[in-house]
Order: sequence, then C-alpha cells, then structure tokens
Amino acid sequence: MPHDDSPLISHAAARATPLEGGRLSALMKRHGSMELRWYAPSGTDPQVPHDQDEVYVVASGHGWFVRGDQRVRFTAGDALFVPAGQTHRFEEFSPDFATWVVFYGPRGGETASASG
Repeated sequence: MPHDDSPLISHAAARATPLEGGRLSALMKRHGSMELRWYAPSGTDPQVPHDQDEVYVVASGHGWFVRGDQRVRFTAGDALFVPAGQTHRFEEFSPDFATWVVFYGPRGGETASASG
C-alpha cells in the first residue's frame, strides 16, 4: 500500500496510483477501520452501496450527486456524506472529476447520536 509512513498524500500521487483488481478506487491509506481512497470514474459511476459510512471530498470537477431520493450539485472543495448501505452515485460529472473518499467505522455504519 502506498504512502504508509508519510502524513502527506498528494493529489499527484493519488492520480498515479493504480486500481486494485476488482476495485473502482485506489487505496491510499488504511488506519484501523478507516480507508482513504481516490475515486475518478470515467463516463458513468457504477458504484453500489457500501457497508461502511463514507465521506467524499471533491478534489476536482463538478456534477450532480444522488443519495437516495436527494440530488445535489457539487463542485471541487465540497464534501458529501453517505451512511452505510445508502444507494448513491455521481451523475453528469465533468471529465476532470475526481474525489477523495474516506470509509470509516464499523460494518453497518455508525449510530446516529443526538449530538451529531
């Protein structure tokens, strides 16, 4: 796995990291339950719901994000949250679209709290 010891994971390094067999995103860092990945689909977004909560931080590009029955416009710098098991996808995104994705917590997702 790349970048195990460095506190910095650059945009350039992410773009250069190859995908693992069968995965749509490149693994950049793993720590406990957390995985940091780089996702840059081409044309369409074929992903399915995941078994952990996730946060996307859009690195470049723009488009639409669909989560369940919600559809929101996004651009570079925006963050998007998806609870475990929720249907979601990126639509009508620009050719330069790429995002960091952080998977974290237990399988099945974190429990919502009153303070959250």
